[in-house]
Amino acid sequence: MPNPTPSAATSKPAVVLVSGGMDSAVVMAIAREQGFAVNALSVRYGQRHTSELDAAATLARTLGAVAHKTVNVDLRSIGGSALTDDIDVPLDQAGGTHIPVTYVPARNTIMLSVALGWAEVLGAADIFCGVNAVDYSGYPDCRPEFIEAFERLANLATKAGVEGAGIRIHAPLQHMSKADIVREGVRLGVDFADTVSCYKADEEGRGCGHCDACRLRAEGFKGAGAIDPTRYR
Repeated sequence: MPNPTPSAATSKPAVVLVSGGMDSAVVMAIAREQGFAVNALSVRYGQRHTSELDAAATLARTLGAVAHKTVNVDLRSIGGSALTDDIDVPLDQAGGTHIPVTYVPARNTIMLSVALGWAEVLGAADIFCGVNAVDYSGYPDCRPEFIEAFERLANLATKAGVEGAGIRIHAPLQHMSKADIVREGVRLGVDFADTVSCYKADEEGRGCGHCDACRLRAEGFKGAGAIDPTRYR
């Protein structure tokens, strides 16, 4: 079972980006363990399926978020990604040096900006996200340089940054392998059966078993010596 949730009355508020996937679930558990009152934020950006958003809502409940908000941002209207456009998701492909078509233009910048706005409203100085620069798909907005740059931007562009204690962007999984992330989730009591990782998941959250996200997830559980509860269609 997850560790006890800190009291919202005595905990500092934090905004945690929650996609419904395994990484953001572990990040939410980490933030809670560190004593933050978790305000979970999900973004409906026009992704191929919404089962991950259903998973995000479940995770917010089971992992003790004090609030969960889903914001609509229509990235499908600009397209440019296999996740938001009529472009096939690559299947059974090993990772390469190029940025894959599953990269969604400026997605993490946009999501962190929305999180930053909510953090200001809540009076929260801390924002958590699940970006990872080890076992990932080569997205430029998952790199440490991006997180560092966004934190500088956050402190330049907001009232909280100029007049308050400053804004901190936490990316606790940044330098962890997928296997390490699985181990951390197990330690924290995360129920990975509640998470959805697949780029082509169906309405019930079942994975395809062939996309990059499914491959990385499966390798992570194998490396951790843990059972992957993913349901495949």
